Amino acid sequence: MHAVTADHVVPRLNPSTRARAAHLCVTRHGETDWNRRGILQGWLDVPINDLGRRQAHEMASRFADAGFSAVWSSSLVRSRETAEIIAAALRLPPPSCHEGLKERHFGAIQGIPKDELAELNPALLEQILRRNPAASFIDGESMDEFADRVLGAMDDIGMQHRGERVLVISHGWVMDVVTRHVNGLSRDTILPVKPKNGDSVWIDVARHVLAAA
Repeated sequence: MHAVTADHVVPRLNPSTRARAAHLCVTRHGETDWNRRGILQGWLDVPINDLGRRQAHEMASRFADAGFSAVWSSSLVRSRETAEIIAAALRLPPPSCHEGLKERHFGAIQGIPKDELAELNPALLEQILRRNPAASFIDGESMDEFADRVLGAMDDIGMQHRGERVLVISHGWVMDVVTRHVNGLSRDTILPVKPKNGDSVWIDVARHVLAAA
């Protein structure tokens, strides 16, 4: 994504441009045991659990008539497993992975349960529970580093699939970045709703521009 700024407003695409755009369905991976137990995952590799696998199959059923030509995924196993199940069910090629789709790096607190963080750093936990993008993580990514990475990945994928529909399996904070961007919100906007496992947001990517689908 080129020259993206915090207050960048994305216009709706006109019909002719939209026809040439890549239509990306950005979807959160299936549940993991750490999701259920409230442990911060970040870049740590945690597989999806039995419910997460059922969710992946449910997603595949929901997307049966979506007309996807390809599936992309974060390289983290919880996204990759979800994507592999869906791609197989839809009889699509195995998913391609993009490092830019990984969850935000939470630094030193990765792997720490939220109830433990409540004792260690209650102020930080409050920011995490609010999904405050301005939260600062020791040894982790800044919001701008994270958002630039995510939007760059969407741009890369979109430029490879012009005029196609593509499923992108990623993570909750990634979906927040995309949601803010396509709605013209600043990067530090706190969103009112947390994406659930299996939730999706559709976006169009054309000429290095993201737009709401």
